[in-house]
Amino acid sequence: MMSQEQNDLITRIGPKAPAGKLMRMYWQPAALTAELEGERPIRPVKLLGEDFVLFRDEQGRYGLLDRDCPHRGADLAFGRLEGGGVRCAFHGWLFDVEGKCLETPAEPKNSRLCQGIKQRAYPVVEKGGILWTYLGEGEPPAFPEIDCFAAPEQYTFAFKGLFECNWLQALEVGIDPAHASFLHRFFEDEDVKASYGKQFRGASAGTEVPMTKILREYDRPIINVESTEYGLRLIALRELDEERTHVRVTNQLFPHGFVIPMSSEMTITQWHVPVDDENCYWYAIFTSYTKPVDKKKMTDQRLELYELPNYTSRKNKRNDYGFDPHEQKHETYTGMGADINVHDQWAVESMGKIQDRTREHLGSSDKAIIAYRKLLRAEIEKVAGGQKPMLFLDADSARSIQGPGTMDGIGPSKGWETYWMEVDVARRRGAPWMAPVPADQTEPGSNVVHLPAAE
Repeated sequence: MMSQEQNDLITRIGPKAPAGKLMRMYWQPAALTAELEGERPIRPVKLLGEDFVLFRDEQGRYGLLDRDCPHRGADLAFGRLEGGGVRCAFHGWLFDVEGKCLETPAEPKNSRLCQGIKQRAYPVVEKGGILWTYLGEGEPPAFPEIDCFAAPEQYTFAFKGLFECNWLQALEVGIDPAHASFLHRFFEDEDVKASYGKQFRGASAGTEVPMTKILREYDRPIINVESTEYGLRLIALRELDEERTHVRVTNQLFPHGFVIPMSSEMTITQWHVPVDDENCYWYAIFTSYTKPVDKKKMTDQRLELYELPNYTSRKNKRNDYGFDPHEQKHETYTGMGADINVHDQWAVESMGKIQDRTREHLGSSDKAIIAYRKLLRAEIEKVAGGQKPMLFLDADSARSIQGPGTMDGIGPSKGWETYWMEVDVARRRGAPWMAPVPADQTEPGSNVVHLPAAE
């Protein structure tokens, strides 16, 4: 359990909140690049509890401005895209992507009013199919050279979805290796050849054994948590017998991301981005190491559940997430269909808008949650003390953060530490786009202690 004060410290993300100050030290996803396609590339964005307008001007430049016009506060998201910027529909004041006032047409011709006005503006860059913005002060950090940013565009696919809850409980479900054996349990296995684009539905690396079978039959994983330069590495071990162990390696990418294997050919890098204290978007980049991503298939799969323009789930708290008691008894653990995003959404939204951690009781399977909260508090304190937090990178240090390594496979019970690295390195070296091999995996096994999974 924790006190209410401690819970507020790690969940609240307003401009003056300690965690909010930490979050503003990082680039944040503001929208999918696809959301600014079409005839009118402009949309409102709420991010970290603040309101903005995101747009693309006639030259193709992206801009993010405070949403209220500095004239009399009208909504710039309804503005006209013309004249090199966004023009307020109230009196025609015009602002470019840097927030510079270009025109105040209702004023006298010789008025100099425009020269003294500047709307707050924020840098925007496109990476991996996502438009990123930096809301902090000073120069923004460099992006790490992780796989989803290193891969060519045709080998990645980006999507997002809305969760109606605080960002922290949404993130914590993704760094909880134990929950998949229950929340995502299927009572029957499907053909793994039909698993493209579906998480936990394929086979473990190098085998024909469905992940669903492993998760269902081996539900007491041994969880190892390691500190890294980018956050945490999580290793979940499910010992099948004395000779074989299922190994699943995932990562927490500080501050609010994770990197996990979706299949033997694809990973998911996902961020849980606060809209405000009580809502968040998950943004995901799917990265392929074998062949270009079938973006149409991936999009069509996800639009079966998510509705545009706000990427809200058709299955939600207002229709009990599609709960079917017959299905719960015979087909799935939750009775909420086959899409694991629905399972996750129910789990995190059912905790309430902001989980009351004064009432929780953590166990040994929650060791990754405990480690992350400790890390989060430490980094909040660093920022409060005027220091730079973890992963606030310059150009040189950004090149040192690569990967990170992930995998899901069945290996030897003795020597699994070397096995998972070898599988990940082989996949990288076989990738058509020269996926970088992280420094700590260039000599797999050289600095590890070989232990049986049971230890």
